[in-house]
Amino acid sequence: MLRVAELIRHAAAQLLARGEVADPVLDGHVVTVPKVKMSPDLKLATLYVMPLGGKDAKDVIAALERNKKFMRGEIAHRINLKFAPDLRFRIDDSFDNAARIDALLNSPKVAQDLDRPEDGAEDEH
Repeated sequence: MLRVAELIRHAAAQLLARGEVADPVLDGHVVTVPKVKMSPDLKLATLYVMPLGGKDAKDVIAALERNKKFMRGEIAHRINLKFAPDLRFRIDDSFDNAARIDALLNSPKVAQDLDRPEDGAEDEH
């Protein structure tokens, strides 16, 4: 599953990077494909995508949905699978989650807790 997901991710990223998907919305955006998840039977691929800067994410997803049939055919030609999986597109929120965690770790409240020594943890030599 992981190998197939990586092959699909690579093929989809190439299609989008080279501008092979003819859509005015996609022409105006740089779209990355950081992750692909496959169903256990390899018949459904969920592509997690992110437009550069996170702008117009809903428009980009709509454009990808419109071009799903073309992309499925191109991906099937590029990777050698018995069946081409159906494609499903989702926004990759891992960048938002990472930013939120960084903000929490850098917050003054957490910094205050890190600066304060724990009770009983001081050396008693």
